[in-house]
Amino acid sequence: MDWQSLRRIVTDNNKEGRSRILIDGEAAKLIAMEEAGLAEIWSADLEDGKLLDATDSLADADLKLEPDPGSVKVRWFTVAPEDKSKTAEELEMAAAFAFGAVGGAHCRVDATRHPAMHKTQSLDVIVLVKGEVDLLLDDAEATALKPGDVVIQRATNHGWVNRGEETALLVAVLIHAA
Repeated sequence: MDWQSLRRIVTDNNKEGRSRILIDGEAAKLIAMEEAGLAEIWSADLEDGKLLDATDSLADADLKLEPDPGSVKVRWFTVAPEDKSKTAEELEMAAAFAFGAVGGAHCRVDATRHPAMHKTQSLDVIVLVKGEVDLLLDDAEATALKPGDVVIQRATNHGWVNRGEETALLVAVLIHAA
């Protein structure tokens, strides 16, 4: 994945109240391992009028899977093609490491169906931009997604599996819901 080719543009108002570009560039934070990764675009506190705060708070913050209470996160994430040569133990170790690296180990409430299964306390709007990916849920068959499909993920246990040949690129908007 060429993370530098992904561009975020954040708007703002100047002192006179006129719209302008605040940020035009790459992701604020990135964590990637091989083709799988997560890149933060924006985070905002939705309380106390802080939505229009002009600081890029992500630049100095630790990368976290879930948004903070009262906030929203916007990110890109990728799902690499499934590596059929890895054992179940290797897949479990990789998932545990990945979720731990973004402070999300506690989100792995039931990974019996797949090591990538997790549940966040958020309302997520997820759009598949490129590639193909399957959405896994506890009691449903895998749901195949194609570019342009939108998933409204409502604090349910889920996982993403890429059975295709190219890395899937998704955009997610996460709104804290606890």
